[in-house]
Formats: sequence, structure tokens, C-alpha cells
Amino acid sequence: MTKSTGFICDESYFWHQTGNGALNVNAGGWVQPDTHAENPETKRRVKNLLERSYFMDELKQIAPFLASREHIELNHSSSYIENVKSLDEAGGGDIGEDAIVGPDSYEIARKSAGGVMKAVDAVMTNEVQNAYTLNRPPGHHAEPEDGSGFCLFNNIAIAAKHARKKYGLKRILILDWDVHHGNGTETAFYEDPDVLFISIHQENIFPKDRGRVKDVGEKKGEGYNVNVVLPAGTGNAGYLEVFKEIIEPIADQFQPELIMLSAGQDASRFDPLGRMLITAEGYYQMTERLKNIAEKHCGGKLVACHEGGYSTAYVPFCTLRIIESLRGKRSSVQDPYDRAFDEGPFYQNQQAAIDQVKDTHATYWNFKSE
Repeated sequence: MTKSTGFICDESYFWHQTGNGALNVNAGGWVQPDTHAENPETKRRVKNLLERSYFMDELKQIAPFLASREHIELNHSSSYIENVKSLDEAGGGDIGEDAIVGPDSYEIARKSAGGVMKAVDAVMTNEVQNAYTLNRPPGHHAEPEDGSGFCLFNNIAIAAKHARKKYGLKRILILDWDVHHGNGTETAFYEDPDVLFISIHQENIFPKDRGRVKDVGEKKGEGYNVNVVLPAGTGNAGYLEVFKEIIEPIADQFQPELIMLSAGQDASRFDPLGRMLITAEGYYQMTERLKNIAEKHCGGKLVACHEGGYSTAYVPFCTLRIIESLRGKRSSVQDPYDRAFDEGPFYQNQQAAIDQVKDTHATYWNFKSE
């Protein structure tokens, strides 16, 4: 079996500095210095687990490149990019709500974007079938003019625009299953019928007043923006039902040429910033469903990039299961947290919410593939 799954990572990703805050709040006042939620360990431990289990040997390791200023300008204004660069040179600071620039963050964030772009190149040129980018800082909250939610440059939006420009793609599907709404990616393609954006996220969570079911896109992009809003406590069964009833029918009509995934593992049962109940095996099953969509419509072309996920203990197991699915092979790693867990008390509420979302979106399922 050939190494059909690419893995992109770079040591610099772990050197992006977010300070000594607690959870998502800067230290100071009554907040005693602690480890910031968006710290290197959740990502570094993914790489450590891949190496310790020797599953890294199953993957084709691919080096990222440093995205140019022109590449970043595919999605961000020149003035915003200059602000990030200036803050970096000044020693760091805030570039938006919960968005921190540290020393060297400008270059690291460019390489984070370049990692996802490189994954697109590797998949589109058939170097690999699919790819996972363990990149940092994350990107899906970053707006064209502002940083947000730990994100500086919108990696997946930049890479999608790169894919369209370089390979002439007309139908790209971006799925975002981070527990928080992918507001920056939504903004990037809100009027664009060539990119179908689907965000599955917890209701009434960051960012405020974004990710509403009624936000379906505008102008030519109307109907190509789908927000699936789920109640706190939704677990594996609820998310898999979303795939069955919403994502798969929409994908069948859109017929994507490339699928991209914003893989945020903060909808897991142990995440400190979310209130969902997905297990590591749940992430495996969701990836299987997404991979099947890719195999059905675009020859298996699938690029995943890392977004959120703040449980240093559990994110590595969730991410490993995603990569196992992409590779089509299980590792020897057992999930030490995989105990019996009864979703029953939550499932009735989940199903009611899913049915409501499905009915709301029904009129927007008739995409036109040209």
C-alpha cells in the first residue's frame, strides 16, 4: 500500500507565542498567569503520538513553504497584513478579539498558510490522495481586515483561493466542524457560488452573532453558505445524522472538485472551550463519511487543516483517528478515554435540533452545477 496520505507540519508552528493567559483570557488583574488555551502542546502532542506509535511511517511527510505576501493578499488586505508584521516587529500584541501576535508570528503564520497551500498542491498534482496539515496558528476566524479567535491569517480561505487560481477549480466544498463558527471563512466566500461553505458548530458560542441558520449567502452566493447550529451536548450520533441528512445530500447536488476540512477537535467531550461530546471514534466516523463524499465526487481529493482543540490530553487521540481514516489504516493506539458513554439523555434534543435545521435549509439544497 502506497503512502497515499500527506502530512504537513513544521517545528516553527510550535514556536508561535500566545503568552501566559488562562483559557482564552490574558493574564492580569484577577487572572493568574497560566497556560493559554491556544498553546503548542495540543498540536505538538499530535505529532508526538504519531511518532511514538510509528504511524508517522504510514504517512508521506511534506514540508510546507513560506506563503508570500501576494499569497496572503488573496484573502487579506495589505493594511491588515502590515499591521500583523508591525506588531511582530514591536514584540507582539493583540490584532483582534482573542488574536495574539507574538515575536516571529508574522513569518510563522505565513508558513501556516503555506502549509495548507502545499497540501492543496500535493493533492491536486496527485502526489498524495489526501493530506492533513498540523498547522498553527489556526485560521478560520480571521477576517480580511481583522484577526480573531487565536487566528491571524485564514489558512483555509487562502488555500482555497490558491486552488481556484492555480488549478481553475469551480466547485470547492469547505466543511468546518470546529465547535466555533468559521466566521472568517464564511466572510471570504459569502457572495461566491464557486465555494460551498458548511459550518457545524455549537449554538450561542464564539463569535457572538455569527453562524446563524438564516445566514445563507448573498447575491450569487445565496444558498452556498450553510450553518448547522447544534445544541450543547451533541455527540457522535447527532453529528453523524448531520452528515446523513444535510451534508451528503448537499454535496451530491454541488458535486465538488475538491473538499477541504477545517478540522477543529474542540467539539470533543473533554474540551475546555466547548460543550459537545464527540469521541475520538466519532471523529474517525465523521472523517469516513467525508472521505466517502470525496471519493464519490472528486477522486478522493481531500485536504484537512488543523483549527481548534484545547484538551492537551484528548486532541492527539481525536486527530490520530482522523488521520487513520484518511490513511485507510488503523494504528495500534487504543483510546484510553474510551469508556462507556450514554448519549441517550441528549439524543432526543439533538434530533429535534437537526430536524429543525434540515427543514430550514431545505429550500437551499438545489445547487446548480455548471
